[in-house]
Formats: sequence, C-alpha cells, structure tokens
Amino acid sequence: MTMLDAIRMMQSGEMPPPPVASLTGFTLREAEPGRAVIDFEADTRHANPMGTVHGGILGDIADAAMGIAYAATLGEGESFTTLELKINFLKPVWAGKLVATGRVVKGGRTVGLGECDVTDAEDQLVARVSSTCMTLRGAQAAGR
Repeated sequence: MTMLDAIRMMQSGEMPPPPVASLTGFTLREAEPGRAVIDFEADTRHANPMGTVHGGILGDIADAAMGIAYAATLGEGESFTTLELKINFLKPVWAGKLVATGRVVKGGRTVGLGECDVTDAEDQLVARVSSTCMTLRGAQAAGR
C-alpha cells in the first residue's frame, strides 16, 4: 500500500486520522500527489499567553499539509521524515478558520522541498512555511 492509498482510506473513514489530527483538531479537506489542504478552527485552547494562536499550532497544521502533499507522491514501501521546517509568521490570529495549503515545490529521489501558505477566513496570509523532507526506503521506512 502506498501512502496515497492510506491517505485515501483516512479520507473515506476506512482508517482513523493520525492522532495529531485529533489532538489539534485539524481535518484533511483535499489530498493529491504534491498538494494537500488542511482545515482548522482555532479557538482559545490553541492560544499562547498573549491570546493569539500559538506558533507551534500554525507550524503543526502547515507541517501536516506539506507532509501529506509529499507523502502522496511516494511509492510502495516508501515513507519520509522532515529534515527542516521554517516558518514566517505574518499576521496574528486570535480565533477562527484557518486553511493550510501545502504543495511539493521539488521532489527528488532522496530530498524534497515543500511549502505551505496558512490563510485566515478572509484569505489573508497568516504564515508561510517551508520544509525539507527526506524519503525513506527499506528498513528506514519501516522504522528500523
């Protein structure tokens, strides 16, 4: 089974979503090879001490969108890990709907680059995120 097969099974309800989706409360709206869209409703439980959405939460939904976009490009028996994640916070958010749209900028045999825009309900850019991923095969893909 490919990662895309597993993603499709999660979307149809045949498999449960990853635990982090339940923990933070995000949902996968769209997924295709190289692109994924995450919906997220931010509220007070996601706040930092200043009352705005914690940066780690924004990073989490962006990481999920980019990760799903990248995973959907992988072949049978392949997995991946994130090597680096960079985020630019562009606008504070206190609560409301956020959308994280992740896409693969460049896929490669071993290393790939993804990016994600996180936007608010008015479609204004809240954060721009980039990620470097490494494809895993064989024993590494199986966690050994």
